[in-house]
Amino acid sequence: MIKEKAYLKKQIYGLLKDKYPVDPSTIDIGYTPQIKFGDLALAFPFQLAKKVKRPPRELAQEIIPLLSGLKGVDKVEAAVTGFINLYLDRKEFFLAQVHVLDTPSLNPEENKIIIEHTNINPNKAAHIGHLRNAVLGDTLARCLKYKGEDVEVQNYVDDTGVQVADVVFGFMEIENKTLEEVKKIIGKFDFYCWDLYTNVASFLEEHPEIQEKKSEILKNIEEGTGPESEMAFHVSRRVLYAHLSTMKRLNIFYDICPCESSIIHLKFWEKAFKLLKEKKAIHYSDKGENKGCWVMPLEDEPEQEKIIVRSNGTVTYVGKDIAYQLWKFGLLEKDFYYEPYLEENGKTLWITSSEPRESSTSFGKGSKVYNVIDTRQSYLQKIVVQGLKALGHLSQAASSVHFSYEMVALSQKSLKELDYDIDEKNIDKKFHEVSGRKGLGVKADDLLDRLEEKAFTEVSSRNPNFSPELKTDIAHKIAVGALRYFMLKYARNSLIIFDFEDALSFEGETGPYLQYTFVRINSIFRKLKERQGFDECELKTLAESDQIPLEALSDREKDDFWEIVIYASKFEEEIGHSIESLEFSHLAKFSFNLCQKINTYYHKYTILSEENPDLKNVRIYTIFYVREVLDKTLHLMGIPKPERM
Repeated sequence: MIKEKAYLKKQIYGLLKDKYPVDPSTIDIGYTPQIKFGDLALAFPFQLAKKVKRPPRELAQEIIPLLSGLKGVDKVEAAVTGFINLYLDRKEFFLAQVHVLDTPSLNPEENKIIIEHTNINPNKAAHIGHLRNAVLGDTLARCLKYKGEDVEVQNYVDDTGVQVADVVFGFMEIENKTLEEVKKIIGKFDFYCWDLYTNVASFLEEHPEIQEKKSEILKNIEEGTGPESEMAFHVSRRVLYAHLSTMKRLNIFYDICPCESSIIHLKFWEKAFKLLKEKKAIHYSDKGENKGCWVMPLEDEPEQEKIIVRSNGTVTYVGKDIAYQLWKFGLLEKDFYYEPYLEENGKTLWITSSEPRESSTSFGKGSKVYNVIDTRQSYLQKIVVQGLKALGHLSQAASSVHFSYEMVALSQKSLKELDYDIDEKNIDKKFHEVSGRKGLGVKADDLLDRLEEKAFTEVSSRNPNFSPELKTDIAHKIAVGALRYFMLKYARNSLIIFDFEDALSFEGETGPYLQYTFVRINSIFRKLKERQGFDECELKTLAESDQIPLEALSDREKDDFWEIVIYASKFEEEIGHSIESLEFSHLAKFSFNLCQKINTYYHKYTILSEENPDLKNVRIYTIFYVREVLDKTLHLMGIPKPERM
């Protein structure tokens, strides 16, 4: 529809420019509320009426004869209110839509886009809250790539942070393990660290005097010295590998894993610190509560200050984030060293290093950066942008996008199913926040395992003759579809209250419903081939010869057919709208509505048993077109397409 609207806009402007003060930017083409009023609506008579001081309806009626020759339009009418309604040539439009299925109409706008997402602290297993971040970031990347953008996906690894230090403290001070003993731990290492991290939190609450020892461990990790540093390297890399394995189950992959240790050891912060001081973006505080700190006055509240460097000389998270953001835009005049880490999805995943090494690869230097971080980090993201502005990088500040989202919480029922004890003071709460420090949360792998078990049972009951391998494959795809759609269908600034029944449902507005619709359409083509030797390649030939006999349809079926075609043709507009608003619930809802429409159509009109060849051809073409659109939207949402269900 994007190309059709652009083509019509160009025609309309050419027909009217000599007689009326119009310009292309004011010729907006929208949709009518119902098909009986036409397919597209022109609102520009209202703007034009203000310029020429005439009633919109009068102008619309005067303009209609000039538009009678619009190519691709069957009829033009004026609405009572003053809109001009266009009725498209249905056959011509449908054929055009089929022809352009493989040529996206969304045009790339940036030189290079960087998306940073997932970013789980490498100290414990990923939980359900992390999955929302990863699914949103991955869907954005898929949509931008479909648009034609050059996209680089980064997964930041805070391998020297407080959380990793806590786990190192737990191994060394609570469990008294050496590095060699830690290396011998078998099983799910990230699960082991999950429990250890929770134990450390409890231990430190009971023994506050030990905090000094933990601070010493953190200092050694940051400086890269002592056995603590070696332990931190092993823990963070091993947990990172577990995270990547979890994300691989969801078909989520990355290009580069930048490590905080590399940022520290390559002195990225020192370079950024020097620039910030030179531009007077920060200053040294010699009095008050921030005495001895380097601080940045807040843009919106100049009397307030944000600490960038603490009085003990350590840099805060936001300081390191400013340095990292400068590198992403290629503004730091420094770079990492890179080494291959894994082969994933047919390509190399790279990781940064502070050790000199030869590499022909390069990362960063983006023209736009999306940071996918939950809404609680909005304040710190504003400080990062303020840092760019203070250094004079105004365009980069404007191109720094905080892709924020709300958290995932747990329902009371979910807590009971997980055997968590609920304090009496919290017994009336409708939901509970996920807390890694308290060990409160659904581990991502546990959730996927449960989804796969449920899906396997369902597939087995419906298809007992399938091989165990096929059942397992289908169950995995259904589980991924269920989880990814669950994470996308809610508005990003809505709190998701996770409930097992909702997430595991295979009916209603769910990923499995979309998958089932896709499988059902495919089964029709499979049966057509088995029973009648039908070849899908014939569809292209039929389209190119313009042999789609719409005239064979009844008036009622023409409208049902047309409603589906018009709705499906909006899919690229939905993609563009989702990218612009960063609201992928739109794309999820569009896909669900499309499935509902095609399922209703399928129930109304037979295909396999239809004896009229003309009717049959039109119906085959209709489901073919919907399947191709659905195929694209499922891919963009990362929802796998099972062969059978």
